[in-house]
Parts: sequence; structure tokens; C-alpha cells
Amino acid sequence: MAKRQGYDGVVVAAPVSVPYERYSIETAHWWIARALRGSLQAAGLKPAEIDGFTVSSFTLFPDTAVGLTQHLGLCPRWLDHIPMGGASGVIALRRAARAVQAGDADIVACVAGDTNHIDSFRSLLSSFSRFASDASYPYGYGGPNANFALLTDRYMQDFNATREDFGRICVAQRDNALRNPNAVMKKPLTLDDYLNARPIADPIALYDCVMPCAGAEAFLVMREDEATRRNLPFARIKGTIERHNAHASDPIQLRGGWTLDVDDLYDMAGCAPTDMDLVQTYDDYPVISMMQIEDLGFCEKGGAPEFLRNRDMTVTGDFPHNTNGGQLSAGQAGAAGGFIGLVEAIRQVTGMAEGTQVADARRALVSGFGMINYDRGVCSSAAILEGAA
Repeated sequence: MAKRQGYDGVVVAAPVSVPYERYSIETAHWWIARALRGSLQAAGLKPAEIDGFTVSSFTLFPDTAVGLTQHLGLCPRWLDHIPMGGASGVIALRRAARAVQAGDADIVACVAGDTNHIDSFRSLLSSFSRFASDASYPYGYGGPNANFALLTDRYMQDFNATREDFGRICVAQRDNALRNPNAVMKKPLTLDDYLNARPIADPIALYDCVMPCAGAEAFLVMREDEATRRNLPFARIKGTIERHNAHASDPIQLRGGWTLDVDDLYDMAGCAPTDMDLVQTYDDYPVISMMQIEDLGFCEKGGAPEFLRNRDMTVTGDFPHNTNGGQLSAGQAGAAGGFIGLVEAIRQVTGMAEGTQVADARRALVSGFGMINYDRGVCSSAAILEGAA
């Protein structure tokens, strides 16, 4: 197997989040356009100056990235559409970086966004995949709650995790979200609130589940000299990985594709888990955050409950985690859920995170997880970013 090549000379800049809304009458196109405009304005660019474009969205149908080029008046020489849900942000980053590195594009805009009409979520679940259409939704098993209830129950049995362990993640993220003016969840959350919440799918209760909403996220990938010339704060890409359909023979998913490539990730970055100043995991349910913390080398498999019991996951703590509140408290704007942690990490390592800023943050690890095709998520990704200072 060929040695992975680094991303020398390529950086990421101009992170933008369009404030989320619980419901919206606008289209996904509108949300994506707002994010793109925000990122271009942050960089002082005109639409004609970007020559690469990548899009992730669940509610863009019947359009794809191709249709958006005409809708938005773009004329890129490099284009990608990444329908990989929670893994999309890192995958967009790594593909855009390779395009810039190869000279196929100079500046790539990476955007994700979705709308949330009153009936959007039900419509999405009914046609999420062929598996969903044929083998789960017709029997009332649509959506991820039931899948993650089974996964959470098995995790609790195998590793002696408790609901309090999951609750600590949710409570810490709510604390972080209260520092984020754009978070959907505005009320403090206590561990008692979490434990006494109404059940959804045993052992999952209300605060274990993300809140679907509308919103968009974006960032730009370009050469370092371009960012320097434009006086843009930027982050260097120290390492990235992605993997699909890993461990397919496991009877239930208690590990992800990160386990196959995590050594490469740290080798590329020239650092270790202990060198991270903050961690942004994909968090549609807290058990998935535990899986990522384990599979990305912060502790052994099954060790996340004990690991986290001894750590403070808030912005001012010793293990800052999902510093903007994550999806569990900031909201899940469809495919933008795969971008929210990455956009926040860019802000953190460039010192632009304002109320959620981790003191002296220089390195961040971001991981993605997505596409519950039937009984498990089939896409995983991770990246390590480093501030230029």
C-alpha cells in the first residue's frame, strides 16, 4: 500500500455557519446560497473567483451540485457532490485539498445545508436508502432512534456504561451551547433533567436525540500563499482519513472505520491523541461520541465511560469536546451535521470561536460518522487541523 501523502501548502479558511432554525419554508438551495455567500464575503471573494465547488445535502433533491452551479451562477472547473451525511465535512475537505494540491482548482468552496419543512424528516426517512424503503420504514422502523437504541443497549451491556455516563456528554454539550448564540437549545440541562426525560426508544430518551432543523455550514480550501496574500486566518490540514462499510461482519456496530486507519492519521499529523487541544466528534447520539473517542485512540475499546468520568468536557475543561454544543444542543441541520464540528474546529484553531473559544487552542481532531443505511453507519472520517500561529 502506498504511503499517504501530506497536504503541505494547502489550508482551510473562512468558516461560516448560517444560524439554524427549527423549521423553515425556504429551500435547501437558499440555505446553501447563504452559507456560500457568507464564506466568500469572509474571504473578500466574488463567486467568479472560486473554481471548485462541493456540496452535501439531503433535501436538495431533485438537484445535485451540478444543478446548483446554474442556480447560483457558478462556473467551476472542479465539482463534487458528497452524499455521505455525517462523514461529509471531512471527506469534502480532503477531496478539495487534493484538488488544490493537484492544480485542478485554486479555491474550492465546501458547503453543506438543508431545509426542514414540517414534513421534511418523515419524507427523508421514507426514502433514505433502498434498505430503508424496503426493509425498515414500511414496518414502522423508520429513522435512527430504534437503531441507536439497540446499539446503546448493547454498549451498556458489554461495557458497563450507565445512562449517567451518556448524560455527562449531553450536559457538558449543553453548557457549551449556552456560550453559542446560534445554538437551537437555549435552556440549561442538568443530569437530573437528562435522566428524567421522556423515553423515546429504550434506553434512549429525549436528550439523547438530535433536533432536526434547517441551516448551513461552509468553508474554503486554498493554497497557503493564497490565504496569506488575502490576510485570512487559516488552519493547516495535518492528516485525514475516511473509510466505508468497515467491519461489516460485526453483528452490531460497536466500532467504526476509524480503527482501520487511525494509526495513519496520527502518523500523517506527527502527533498523538494527547496532543489535541479539543475534539469534535459526530454526535447524533452520545454513544457514537463514545465510540469515536475509543476508536480514535483516547482510550481502549469500552473505556470511554470511565475515561470521561474523570474529565471536564466543557470549553474551559481539560477535555473540550464539541465546543459549540455539537448537534445534540446546537441542532442537526441535515447534512450540515457533518460539517458543524469541522467548521467549529477551524474557528477554534484560528482563534475565531469567540464565546466558545478554548484557550490557546492550536490542534483539533474532528471526526465524522454517517449514513445509517440499515443497521449501522457505513461512512466514517476524521481530520486533524492545526492553527498557523
